Amino acid sequence: MGKKPGNLIRKGRGDKLTLIRILNFQSKFYMKLLIIEDEVDLAKVLEEKFVNEGFQVVKIAHDGMEATSLIKSFRPDIILLDLLLPKKDGFQILEELKDDPELKHIPVIVLSNLGEDEEIKRALSLGAKDYYVKVQHPIKEIVEKVKAYAMRGK
Repeated sequence: MGKKPGNLIRKGRGDKLTLIRILNFQSKFYMKLLIIEDEVDLAKVLEEKFVNEGFQVVKIAHDGMEATSLIKSFRPDIILLDLLLPKKDGFQILEELKDDPELKHIPVIVLSNLGEDEEIKRALSLGAKDYYVKVQHPIKEIVEKVKAYAMRGK
């Protein structure tokens, strides 16, 4: 019986045992994605959807400080960013990315409950590549838009 993508296999010696998820290496979206979202349930749903769509690694930050740390250590290929976050808001994260020559190339897609024109323009002026209001776009649509953006970036 063959090993199928998404299945878990056991690998290791002696008392060291590791579970490894078999990845579909033919995936068009073999990219590292960072989801910055403080709503835990939404973050888990997004993570599951993106993993199922073939994104290589998905990490989640639940506040702005954690996000800043993960951006620097994880070096994602693309970021999905909420603006309303504890400890540091998404606008501050966008400003930091824009000011950092090593990080400013990372595309950021905003997914937020903020939907006023002024907020959208501010996020885009700070370097966000796209902006989606949560209540106006189903998760499936967001995943498709991020996948499309990932394909353009390859």
